Amino acid sequence: MLRRGGVLAVAAAALLGAAAPALADDVRGGQQPVISTLDLPKAWRESKGAGVTVAVLDSGVDPHHRDLAGSVTVGRDFTEGANPPGVPPSRLHGTYMASLIAGHGHGPGGERGVIGVAPEAKLLSVRVILEDEEPGFREFNSAEQFEDVVARGIRYAVDQGAEVINMSISKELATREERAAIRYAISRNVVLVAAAGNDGDGKPDASGFAPYSYPAAFPGVVSVGATDRRLRRATFSNWNSSVVLAAPGVDIMGAGPGDEYWVGRGTSQATALVSGVAALIKAKYPDMSPSLVVQALTASATDRPPGGYDTGTGFGVVNAAKALAEAGKLAPHTQTAEGAQAQDPAQRVGGGSAGPVKVITRDHGRVTTYGVVALVAAVGALASLGFIFALVRRLRRAQDGQDA
Repeated sequence: MLRRGGVLAVAAAALLGAAAPALADDVRGGQQPVISTLDLPKAWRESKGAGVTVAVLDSGVDPHHRDLAGSVTVGRDFTEGANPPGVPPSRLHGTYMASLIAGHGHGPGGERGVIGVAPEAKLLSVRVILEDEEPGFREFNSAEQFEDVVARGIRYAVDQGAEVINMSISKELATREERAAIRYAISRNVVLVAAAGNDGDGKPDASGFAPYSYPAAFPGVVSVGATDRRLRRATFSNWNSSVVLAAPGVDIMGAGPGDEYWVGRGTSQATALVSGVAALIKAKYPDMSPSLVVQALTASATDRPPGGYDTGTGFGVVNAAKALAEAGKLAPHTQTAEGAQAQDPAQRVGGGSAGPVKVITRDHGRVTTYGVVALVAAVGALASLGFIFALVRRLRRAQDGQDA
């Protein structure tokens, strides 16, 4: 029943209460804990995501929701053929995630409905999953033709000009095609963010941790865990060494198809919030490499665990205002790996194909200093040996004189 990559599913632990509130102010009020935790009002003075496109690799986005209208481009549907003919996509999960990333609200001044982290960003909807209740879900997760939809979706999003790719999805096993697609995206300056998964309250696997989830566990992808209202790891959130960062993931208000509003929990929601912060950074510093964007996100995180890192919340909880400030410090710098010697994630590490490491620069002053230190140490060692040798000879002579 399961294809080689395992079941590909949304990373939302639960969706609760599909209801359109009587007053849209109830929605914005419900968002206040997240807005405060991420320090969004301060961040919005620097960036609101204008000029950036975030690809939402998910179940589809409703482009007509009043809080998303005008911001969504409907892209490819890589699940086509899984559902019976004439069955429309439900687009619940994808719309929910899109609203958290770039919802712009509605009404006078956009003060009603959902406000996303990057409300001026554009969204590209790329359908790569079916939701559990869709009739083609079993077919989608068993047919060979859908094996590499995530890899194909990543490449498509990159080619369409996305600067950030949000993947609030998870599956159990990795594929070579996905690794290569991730390398392709990073090489084109695209930031990838994915959900760590929602199996954290189960029994640890053989490694002693919660299971790894893909594409989050691939090197180069920001794997996001979820926190509760106290900003501690949510019980459902996966904990393992792939987790880079955390964000609120409990009681998160968002939009649903048909102008509805939903509240739910999961690493999906946390992932969407981090993607929104990445969009703010890319809007302010469009040439910043993915590695430096990640460095800005992690270096500025709040509620850091003891020691600076743990497998539950990574380097801490994302903070939009501080991340932008840190990005400003990093903006003049570059940090990229290029050329034939850059590791191809589609290949095994240590395969030997790249040959010996070539030294690009040499700090001659430091080499000289270390050489002098080594020489002095060697001379000192020889002098000590000579002293010990002379002392032993003197003791032996004294002993021989006593024997005589």
